[in-house]
Amino acid sequence: MAAMFRALAKPFNAAATALGVAVGGALSYNNNQAQNSCADAMLQAYRKFMPMMDFPDLSNHNNCLKKVLTPQLYAKLRDLKTPSGYTLDMAIQTGVDNPGHPFISTVGVVAGDEESYEVFKDLMDPIIMDRHNGFGPNDCHKTDLDCSKIKGGNFDEKYVLSSRVRTGRSIKGHALPPHCTRAERRSVEHIVTSALNSLQGDLSGTYYPLSGMSDEEQTKLIDDHFLFDKPVSPLLTCAGMARDWPDARGIWHNKNKNFLIWINEEDHTRVISMEKGGDMKTVFERFCRGLKEVEKHIEENGHGFMWSKRLGYILTCPSNLGTGLRAGVHVKLPKLAKDKRFDNILESYRLQKRGTGGVDTAAVGGTFDISNLDRLGHSEVQLVQQVIDGVNNLIDMEKALEKGKKIDSLMPKNMK
Repeated sequence: MAAMFRALAKPFNAAATALGVAVGGALSYNNNQAQNSCADAMLQAYRKFMPMMDFPDLSNHNNCLKKVLTPQLYAKLRDLKTPSGYTLDMAIQTGVDNPGHPFISTVGVVAGDEESYEVFKDLMDPIIMDRHNGFGPNDCHKTDLDCSKIKGGNFDEKYVLSSRVRTGRSIKGHALPPHCTRAERRSVEHIVTSALNSLQGDLSGTYYPLSGMSDEEQTKLIDDHFLFDKPVSPLLTCAGMARDWPDARGIWHNKNKNFLIWINEEDHTRVISMEKGGDMKTVFERFCRGLKEVEKHIEENGHGFMWSKRLGYILTCPSNLGTGLRAGVHVKLPKLAKDKRFDNILESYRLQKRGTGGVDTAAVGGTFDISNLDRLGHSEVQLVQQVIDGVNNLIDMEKALEKGKKIDSLMPKNMK
């Protein structure tokens, strides 16, 4: 299948023949025609009923969607669609089907394409403001991947076990995973793997498609904790992200296994730089260098990443807009974790904690996954520096507690 698509996907390459361009245009036309035909049928069904009769029941929900979506706003946006045929009801379906947890507020909406954030801006902008610490319609995001600006970044490895920086990138001109066609998903795979095959030196590596993977390759990727599974979370499946699994999904990593890219999971790509120990500075340097190299080769083939001056890099979930960046460490803080002020300390540093098993997992042995809380409105350099400074302060508190000292004087000055 991969070999067949590589042959079909040549029209997407900038060096395609005239015949290839014609075929590529027909493929693109048929994709959009099919998506818009489906959307048009939905719009015809809408016209039989008043918008209020279609308004979803969100009475028991705890998500950003419930806070923002009113009957009046629903009526205003219900009949709109993006150029690829994505509608409001498609965008909010995951939020309707998943009420959320009483103590954990989810987003409740996903983008189906780059234009979703503009066509449905009356819904998206308030959700973005709520999710991104007041980032408003007139604010502009800043991007900065100059790793030379980082100060420090070498943690005490008695406390920090591993360091990691990840983000997502979307390929311009293709619908996002909740809405893409099979052809678009395969095109993303082709565009990204073609760029990855051009990487040199310590960034060069191998692509492992999930479809057709050997048992030996699967076992090795599981042992390395690289393999991602078919989504089972209702938040993702109700958004359409598990369709046609595992078609055109795969994992790429370099020879040193410290630069990794997932293709066509929740986003077109997830880019990860990581290593054991506390050298966050080197992890971020490799992250920036790898991203720039991948983007360069993608652009050489006539494609590019989705990016906007206001929202930064465009990704599927509004919570990941801007940098899409999560810089994190696994750090041992058993004594500080027992302090009742721990959560407030993290909030003051704009940090968040998870268990080392990921979202919604418990910490084991006082070891936490600590990462930046913000994504949008702050540059990559600012967020990584925030993590470096904050984690260093947390380690200082842990060391003081080990010596039986009070940590009042080490508290963040802006802590509530």
